[in-house]
Amino acid sequence: MTTVVKIGGARAVDPEGALADVASLVEDGEDVVLTHGGSTAVDETLEELGEEPTYVETPGGVVGRFTDERTMDVFKMVMPGKLNTDLVESLHNEGVDAVGLSGTDGKLLSGKRKSAVRVKEDGKKKIKRGDHSGKIESVNADLLETTLAGGYTPVVSVPILGKEKSGGYTAVNADADRAAAAIAGALEADLVLLTDVSGVYEDPDDESTKIESAATPEEFAGVKDAAEGFMTKKVMAAEEALEGGASSVVVADANADEPISSALAGEGTTLEPGVLEDEDDAETEAAE
Repeated sequence: MTTVVKIGGARAVDPEGALADVASLVEDGEDVVLTHGGSTAVDETLEELGEEPTYVETPGGVVGRFTDERTMDVFKMVMPGKLNTDLVESLHNEGVDAVGLSGTDGKLLSGKRKSAVRVKEDGKKKIKRGDHSGKIESVNADLLETTLAGGYTPVVSVPILGKEKSGGYTAVNADADRAAAAIAGALEADLVLLTDVSGVYEDPDDESTKIESAATPEEFAGVKDAAEGFMTKKVMAAEEALEGGASSVVVADANADEPISSALAGEGTTLEPGVLEDEDDAETEAAE
């Protein structure tokens, strides 16, 4: 069984424990694909260059980055550049033969470029153009499987390869959680989303209200209702991973002892494929 691990890019996340855990799992013969975020590092680099990061809110209330051409240049420099290289370097120091890959390598992650996005500003819906983003539609699972079969541990970063209407390709931004979800689905793997909290909380300010697991559509509805802010995207990614074929998804604390192993043992919020609503049930409800 393969495990896909996503390490969050928040400042509060220390990757050291997760990297040591990857080394332990690989030593035990497990296949691991590591993915990572890095929005904080991108924002910090933009600010050092005298640029202001731009975030927009969709009509549905989801807040995300607007990636203009300048931001995309910084993104390519930071994500597959410094951050990915640092993680590969650290894994080698843990005894892991790691290989850094971006979503553009070998069409590992690809989809259509989205050059304009719908946003909500001052209570009004608008179209904002000049975006460099895309939704992942295809994963080159063969590239990852070949890398793993060779005894190497892939470390994957966005950007992805975005197809233009003209037929050409452009590197574009994509959400790192959803990238991890797409990979986990394609490999039918367990997905561990490591972040700076220990799971999804019914009360976002109270760790004691952590939801241990969800195995039915009704239980998953409770998880979605509880998710706020950055956790909303993680729950969306979890659903996409399970729809794509992932074996399970766990949202867990990156700073815990042996964070990946403990997450797989049930320490975070575990979501099982049973949370997906059966299509026949959905059609019946619609008919009623």
